[in-house]
Amino acid sequence: MRQLQLIRSNTFRWASAVAAVFALFTIVLFGFIYWKIDGYLIARSDRMIAQQLNFMAALPRDRRADAISDHLGQDSRGVQYAGLFDPAGNRLAGNLKELPRDFKVGGAAQAVRVVPIGQPPGGDPLIRAIGRRLENGDVLVLGRNVDETREISSVVGQALALGLLPALCLCLLAGAWLSVRAQRRVEEVNQRVQRIIAGDLRERLPHRNVNDPFSRLAVIVNSMLDEMEAMINALAGVGNDIAHDLRTPLTRARLSLERGRTHATTLEQLQSVTDKAIGGIDQSLAIITALLRLTEIENSRRSAGFGNVALHEILREVCDVYEPIAEDKSIALGVDIDRKLHVWGDRDLLFEAVVNLVDNAIKFTPAGGKVGLELLRGDKETIVRVTDTGPGIGEQEREAVLRRFYRSDKMRNTPGVGLGLSLVAAIIKLHGFRLVIHPGSGGRIEIICLDKANGSSRRDN
Repeated sequence: MRQLQLIRSNTFRWASAVAAVFALFTIVLFGFIYWKIDGYLIARSDRMIAQQLNFMAALPRDRRADAISDHLGQDSRGVQYAGLFDPAGNRLAGNLKELPRDFKVGGAAQAVRVVPIGQPPGGDPLIRAIGRRLENGDVLVLGRNVDETREISSVVGQALALGLLPALCLCLLAGAWLSVRAQRRVEEVNQRVQRIIAGDLRERLPHRNVNDPFSRLAVIVNSMLDEMEAMINALAGVGNDIAHDLRTPLTRARLSLERGRTHATTLEQLQSVTDKAIGGIDQSLAIITALLRLTEIENSRRSAGFGNVALHEILREVCDVYEPIAEDKSIALGVDIDRKLHVWGDRDLLFEAVVNLVDNAIKFTPAGGKVGLELLRGDKETIVRVTDTGPGIGEQEREAVLRRFYRSDKMRNTPGVGLGLSLVAAIIKLHGFRLVIHPGSGGRIEIICLDKANGSSRRDN
């Protein structure tokens, strides 16, 4: 069964196709080599025959017979043919019994069948020959057997068989090895995917530290799984957090209404109870509104409406809005703009992100403290920095504060729903920026807008 799967695999089929193409190319190549060598040998034989014919034709008549005899006597391989015939076609010298049939005297070298002296009937060889009529009317014929081409054909065939078959087998073995290797990797991936489907979200696809497409794909899929695991872990507690944060204000509103219905005796007491109930309902509505806003931003496709945003103008507007609130808490709010800087993004969302950061800074900074807004230009990046003299965020809470409804123990009594930084993180992610939270006493949060993420970032000095 495994052998059948191996043969049916695409890798093995491709290897077989490559082997077939290679075999076809090799056969064509060897055929071309044979054709070129055959043509070369025939042309060389024709030249040699023509030279020998010219030499003998230039000899005196009485020496031609001896020259033909010497010429044939030196042929140890028996491939030379010669014949001297009188005008009537009678043989005068040589090893040819008669003039070849349909032989054109005076033409170029041609392939003819001849009848040698002493050759048994039916064994007439096919040779290349040239004939010339001499000045006295005699006909001189010289020829050569070119059976060397057949020997070369045999050699080429043997070389083709000895070279092609091992190469073909090697290609098939390589295809089988690649197919087995691919099947093993796919099987391993399949097993791990099954474990992931079964609920083991910590499982990851195997990959090697080599630059091959499968490993690169595995790295991408593992990154996607990391993101999904983080999202699932975050969503796992969202339901409980929502229920807990909504239950408290709704319970307070219900208790207030029950007590008012039971104990209120005047209109003023009833109005007070109603105000408390409305406050609890407003807090619940604020949680729901913040959740809907967060979902809207995370699922946003507003990047098509991005434009050039003046960050310096946003920081000044935020400062103008929160300056009265800071004064009421005796907090010094200042803005320091290094230069006019622009980024590519959605102005309303970036304004909302800065507002949330400043609102948190003022909310958690004690009276008499300071909150600062800075706009800086770094190395190929634009930085929006919000600092305060509040308690700050601990090293162990840097990731936790970005989760929905997260409230540290030291901030439980501070008003809020725990979604401000989640909104900021969602906006920053939509823009392709980075949110950096510096731990330690005193809050310091930075929005880093990388130039490569800013489609048309620029600065105006």
